[in-house]
Amino acid sequence: MKWLRGWFGETKATFTMWLGLDSNVYRRQHNVIIPTTNGTTQVDHLLVSPFGLFIVETKNIKGWIFGSPDQPTWTQVLFGEKYQFQNPIRQTFRQRKSLSEYFQLDESLIRTVIYFAGDCKFKTLLPPNVINSGLATHIAQFQDRVLPDVEINRILAKLEKLQFDPSLTNSEHIKSLRKRHSSTTICPKCGSSLVERTAKSGKNVGGKFLGCENYPQCRFTRNIA
Repeated sequence: MKWLRGWFGETKATFTMWLGLDSNVYRRQHNVIIPTTNGTTQVDHLLVSPFGLFIVETKNIKGWIFGSPDQPTWTQVLFGEKYQFQNPIRQTFRQRKSLSEYFQLDESLIRTVIYFAGDCKFKTLLPPNVINSGLATHIAQFQDRVLPDVEINRILAKLEKLQFDPSLTNSEHIKSLRKRHSSTTICPKCGSSLVERTAKSGKNVGGKFLGCENYPQCRFTRNIA
C-alpha cells in the first residue's frame, strides 16, 4: 500500500538521522505543516542546526529512477513497467520558499535533501542533494555555522507553536492542497501569480496557457479551459 511504503521510507530516514546525527546539534521535527499565504505546505523532516535548516523529502521507491531538475515528472522503471511521479526537486522548491517566508530567513540558510529510501538506482545524472544512501553523512558535511543560538531558539519556538495549532492537521492540509491546485490565479507550486502566456513552439504554438510569473525558477503551467 502506498501509505505504508511512505511510512516505511520516513521511518527509515528518521532512524538514519537519529543514528548518525547528534540530536543536541540537529533538532529534528517530523511531518511539519507550515502555514503560508497560499494554503499550507508539508515537510517530511525538518532539521534545525547551527549549520542552517535542512528539509528532508523522502521517497520510498524501488527500481531504476530517471529524471532531471527541469522535468515536471520523473520515471520509475520496475520489472519492465514505467511509472511517473512528481519531480521532488520542484516539491522542495515550494517547501523552501514557504519556510523562508514563515521563519523570515534567507533561502540560502535552508538546504533541501531528497532521500530515496527504497532499493533504487539512479540511471540519469541527478543533483548532489538527491541521494539514495548516506543521508546523515550528506547533512553533516555542511559545517559552516550560519545560525546563532538566539535564532535557533526563535525557530524552535515557532515550530512548537505549530504543534498546538488545530488548523494544521493532515486532513486540513489535504483540503488546502486541493484548493491550491484548482486555482487559476495563484501558482500551486511556489505561490506566485499565474499569468497568461502564448506558446511559442510545439504542437500548441500560438495557443494560450497559464504560466507562473516566477519562470524559469518555477515552470508550472496550466491549460486555459
